[in-house]
Amino acid sequence: MTASQSCFVTIPVDGAGTVSALSITPPQARACFVFAHGAGAGMTHAFMIQAAESLAARGIATLRFQFPYMEKGSRRPDPPALAQATVRAAVAEAARLCPGLPMIAGGKSFGARMSSQAQSAAPLPGVAGLAFFGFPLHPAGKPSVARADHLDAIELPMLFLQGTRDKLAEMTLLEPVVTRLGPRATLHRVEQADHAFHVPARSGRDDQAVMEELTQAFASWVDALRA
Repeated sequence: MTASQSCFVTIPVDGAGTVSALSITPPQARACFVFAHGAGAGMTHAFMIQAAESLAARGIATLRFQFPYMEKGSRRPDPPALAQATVRAAVAEAARLCPGLPMIAGGKSFGARMSSQAQSAAPLPGVAGLAFFGFPLHPAGKPSVARADHLDAIELPMLFLQGTRDKLAEMTLLEPVVTRLGPRATLHRVEQADHAFHVPARSGRDDQAVMEELTQAFASWVDALRA
């Protein structure tokens, strides 16, 4: 079996120089995921690597990229306008690397929200759907649905991959949001998982089993979109 192709690229971002990115393209890929990282860790975090590799095993290419603040080694996330511009630049690069493939934008936590905000501000060219690994509906301990307001302006299909113990998205608040969005939104609940998709040992599962569930749900959703 032919191995996946990996490459390192740099992406120009208006007003921020360039950022680093890593792509993985499996043979006969059927979609490309523009995969933004969370607020506290960049594109080489273990979760990002494992997710990209697991998606590749299921025929999904990925382009992981750094936000400018992470590229500079800062801990303070970029202003939303700059983060959204970075998502937009990464989508353009993914289109160049994976011509003809359906594109999905999204990411982990902060990256998921910046991708959805970018799409709500102006459609991301060529993007067929949005996928969120742990959409951060509210800060921990401050339940609210205000961060979901912009989702109403998005007309694309959206996939929410969410742990039932996620303290940044109480399920009793997230489920009504998904219902409100109607057939555009799909919620996949990961039982007993927290925001990092860790599960208690008593669950009988480990991080690898959870990752397999996440990426299989992602691939099945992509196949439904393509159908």
